[in-house]
Amino acid sequence: MNIDIISDVVCPWCFVGKRQIEAALALYAQERAGEDRPRVSWRPFQLNPQLPPEGMSRQDYVLKKFGAARAKDVYARVTAVGAEYGIAFAFDKIERQPNTLAAHSLIALAGAAPADAGGLQDRVKEALLQAYFLEGVDLSKAENLIKVAAAAGLDPLQAERCLADPASRQAVESEDQRARAIGVQGVPFFIFNGKVAVSGAQGPQALLDAMHQAETALA
Repeated sequence: MNIDIISDVVCPWCFVGKRQIEAALALYAQERAGEDRPRVSWRPFQLNPQLPPEGMSRQDYVLKKFGAARAKDVYARVTAVGAEYGIAFAFDKIERQPNTLAAHSLIALAGAAPADAGGLQDRVKEALLQAYFLEGVDLSKAENLIKVAAAAGLDPLQAERCLADPASRQAVESEDQRARAIGVQGVPFFIFNGKVAVSGAQGPQALLDAMHQAETALA
C-alpha cells in the first residue's frame, strides 16, 4: 500500500496527524504480521506561501491570523490533543514563522534517496517537526535546516546544494499547486493507494478504516 501525506512542517495538526498515522500503521501491522509495511511518502503543502524567505515574527503572525484571544483557545486545544500522543508542544519557544519552501525541499530530497534509505524521509520530516514545535528552531535559516536534516541522516553537502538550487524549490511549489488543484485546502491530508482520501487529524482508527477501504477499492 502507498500512503501519500500532504502536510506542512509548521502545522501542529500535521504533527498530531503523523502520530496518528504511526498508530494506524501499528494496528495495520498487527493485522498483517509478516507482510510488507505500507510505503509512506510526505508531500508538500505551504500554509503560508505568501511569507518572505526570511519569514516573519511569530507573535505578529499569530496576532494577524487568529487574534490574541482566539490564538489562546486554538493552541490550548492542539496542546491538549498533542499531549495525548506524546507531543509536548512548546509554542512559547517559537520566535519566527518561516516560509517552508526550503524545509519541504529537504524532505523531498530525503524521499528521493534510493529506496528512501530505510525511512530517511520520515526521519527528516520528524526532525523538522520536533525542531520547530518542541525547540523553537528558526526554520527560515539555511544553517538550521541543514543541521536538523543532517542529524536525521541527510548528507549535509547534498542538503546545502539542494537549498542553493532554485529548481528544488520550484519542484516543491509545483507539487503544492498540484495538491491545491485536486482540492486540498487544509492539512494533514492522507491519500491511500490513490483511491481513498482523509482530510484532517482524524485519529488512528479512521486512518486504519481508510486503509481497508483503499484495499477494497484497489481490488
